[in-house]
Amino acid sequence: MIFAVWIPLLMPLLAVPAARRLAESLPPRAAAWLLTGCAAALAACTTAALGLLLAAGALWLPPVAAFGHLSLSLLGGDADVTVPAASVAGALLTCCAIAVIRRALRHRAELRAARRTADAHSLAGDLCVLPDAAPDAFALPGRPDRVVVTAGMLRALPPAEREALFAHERAHLTGRHHLFLLTVALASACHPLLRGLRPSLAYALERWADESAASRVGDRRVTARAIGRAALAARAHATALPRPSTALAATTGPVPRRVAALLTPDHPADHPRRHPGLHGRRLIAAALLACITFSAAAAVEAAADLHQTVESAQGEHHGDRGRG
Repeated sequence: MIFAVWIPLLMPLLAVPAARRLAESLPPRAAAWLLTGCAAALAACTTAALGLLLAAGALWLPPVAAFGHLSLSLLGGDADVTVPAASVAGALLTCCAIAVIRRALRHRAELRAARRTADAHSLAGDLCVLPDAAPDAFALPGRPDRVVVTAGMLRALPPAEREALFAHERAHLTGRHHLFLLTVALASACHPLLRGLRPSLAYALERWADESAASRVGDRRVTARAIGRAALAARAHATALPRPSTALAATTGPVPRRVAALLTPDHPADHPRRHPGLHGRRLIAAALLACITFSAAAAVEAAADLHQTVESAQGEHHGDRGRG
């Protein structure tokens, strides 16, 4: 088991670059689901691997062995390797658990603080207008969902572009995009390499909302102008509203790429020469699927091996009971 259990810990080295590469050539919605699903699967395999390492080392502890009726002489492996590895795995699992809990609590606190601020100002349906002069707008999930916009942003955009901006933020709320970001954030607490998926995911979510807004407004050029003008207005001011880390806004990310993609839908501007062809996408998808499958299979194999080890170590005690 000691060899198979390391595979899920190392597989993100290959899976994360493959997922990012494949996401670049997919539609935004599919890319967002791909990146989030990969992060969740790899984090689950990592957590399982650390748990198995911890369990394998715990078997060598006399109290655990006595409780499980295990014979230490029948345990496979080397205690000098297994026990230190289990100690490290236990420390890592503890750190992961603390990081996940802290991240979830921070997410909850940020949303509550933003909701209190929004509820203290004027509302028009799902629209909350803040009196700040700094141009800003973002989607605030909750019950009910809110689109938060400042007076400065309203002054920066003409009416048609305001509607496009609101449609963009409402698309974030309808698609529950904050949950995608939260999932990847929690997965990243389990394996640091998974943080590399967040920029690609954030871009995919913004592009998803861009396309939804363009469809809702019925004019891609108006949507592109709204995003570009809003981003320029927001960046012209040094100050910005404090917002939850999972609250998405139209003014974030690589805005020029997003605007170009809206203006040239048949010829995406996301570095088209870098996109692999159909055959290349199939190869990358196959490699990514192999990484995730191999990682999950290794975790399952390690769990089966651990189970067999426990049964073997219990054999002597069962034999003694039978003779008695």
